[in-house]
Amino acid sequence: MILEVRNLTKAFGGLKPVEEVSFRVMHGVILSIIGPNGAGKTTLFNCLTGIYSPTKGHVLFEEKDVTGKKPYEVTAKGVARTFQNIRIFGSMSVLENVMIGQHTRSKEGFLSAVMKTAKFRREESEIKSKAYEYLEFIGIADYADADADSLPYGDQKRLEIARALATEPKILLLDEPAAGMNPQETIELMKLINRIKEWGKTVILIEHDMKVVMGISDRIIVLDHGVKIAEGTPKEIQNNPDVIEAYLGKEDIF
Repeated sequence: MILEVRNLTKAFGGLKPVEEVSFRVMHGVILSIIGPNGAGKTTLFNCLTGIYSPTKGHVLFEEKDVTGKKPYEVTAKGVARTFQNIRIFGSMSVLENVMIGQHTRSKEGFLSAVMKTAKFRREESEIKSKAYEYLEFIGIADYADADADSLPYGDQKRLEIARALATEPKILLLDEPAAGMNPQETIELMKLINRIKEWGKTVILIEHDMKVVMGISDRIIVLDHGVKIAEGTPKEIQNNPDVIEAYLGKEDIF
């Protein structure tokens, strides 16, 4: 088991977008978190990655409590994420965007950077080389020197994934990675997520595209109004009457 969430609750005044949510995630699986708009999915992600501090409950990563840790502390533990809205540095090159992820693992300090010591230059060369490897893995190495904001939308989403992977995480959280992608880009994304799993990473994603969810997930959690209403395999979720009801009775949602 790599992640455990115990009775997690996040309240904003009288509103509870996440309430008493508990689940466990095993190493090397793809877990999807689904639910109608406003179900609390992104709030849950924000609690897992330190953007929000939970009102109640605990988050354990590799059996160590990371509840309420700052985002950079959670990243250092081995948890990375992407966001629903693209957050790349548009005026920087594609390669430089990924190098930023690598810099979270940098051992040389500020003074070494200012002085441009031999150790700093050597490490910077290694960071650049590793960043390029991540671009090759993602499939956009040909754009390494291009400005990030010049990439097509789908490739910008892939760049975000590359940057997250460059932090060398054990768990990768993807917030609606297929949003805005065309059918071919979506197919390529599904292949990429499976390759990330094969690489030994654990993947947790929020996704509205049920073809993606059903096509790649080992397990699925369903939230509705902040509460976990179902958990199981894709087949179990497809046949769960509570899930169908949560989606307004749309029998063909899957």
